[in-house]
Amino acid sequence: MSDMILYHYALSPYSEKIRAMLGYTGMSWESVTVREIPPRPQLNRLAGGYRRVPVAQIGADIFCDSKTIAAEIARISGKANLALETCDHEVREFANRLDSEFLLACFGTALGNSLIKKLLKTLSLLDFGRFMWDRIKMGRKSSLQQMSGKEAKALTREYLERMEKMLEGDSLFGDQPNIADFNAYHGLWFIQDVAELNVIKNYPSVIGWMERINAFGHGTRTEISAEQAIDIATGQQPRPLPIDNQDEEWMGQFVSISPSDYGKDPVKGVLVANLAHSWILQRRVNGSSTVHVHFPKQGFTLEVVR
Repeated sequence: MSDMILYHYALSPYSEKIRAMLGYTGMSWESVTVREIPPRPQLNRLAGGYRRVPVAQIGADIFCDSKTIAAEIARISGKANLALETCDHEVREFANRLDSEFLLACFGTALGNSLIKKLLKTLSLLDFGRFMWDRIKMGRKSSLQQMSGKEAKALTREYLERMEKMLEGDSLFGDQPNIADFNAYHGLWFIQDVAELNVIKNYPSVIGWMERINAFGHGTRTEISAEQAIDIATGQQPRPLPIDNQDEEWMGQFVSISPSDYGKDPVKGVLVANLAHSWILQRRVNGSSTVHVHFPKQGFTLEVVR
């Protein structure tokens, strides 16, 4: 089996969450660096226009959204608690709040001159303008609840105080990290490393926890080109479909799957699997090769294309 290929960019918090998981599991992986904003034509050929990053690839299977990528890392590494669906209710509930409400609060806390300066160091002035306009347009179509900067900072502090009390061991729920740790980490990483704001200075347990996750590194990374990744996908067949495929009246039909919160660009293909927590679409690449594109059900919607 091929190493996991990750399509990502340096300043993406969701990408950093996955990179940290790859470091924690000690996995080898191949890196395709993509632009911060669409278009991403090579990736679109595989993922069908899905606009959010990161995306992962294993052979001819493509994984959209960090939830499905985390589940794959859990499967490959044997560290089951990295998959949301394998954790108990308390962990799942907190992990979901960290990945939505808390992350939005972190973004609001990070906004300011330091973040702008960091982006300008990474992007040209033209690309910075395009990036900001792209995020503004995406925000206008988002169904996520917006908050003011003051509200964001207050909510960030509230979560930090809760995490400080939770960190009696090395991780939020004991001695071993699970999906909740990484869902908490990437928002704080965005504030600390990207916006360069030290919001955790008064939380010694959180500081130690962040240092432990940072120490995992990013695993063994090898750079490849997008064209090489496409060649890998088109040179293989998708892996066999899971045996727990559920009966579905839409099976074999042409459908559209899109995020329900933001970045709602649809991906179209033939529905070939309806699983407990995910869907799989079959798509054609280069007119003849087949890929399977995996989506989580949580946070996504499916419609039949009439």
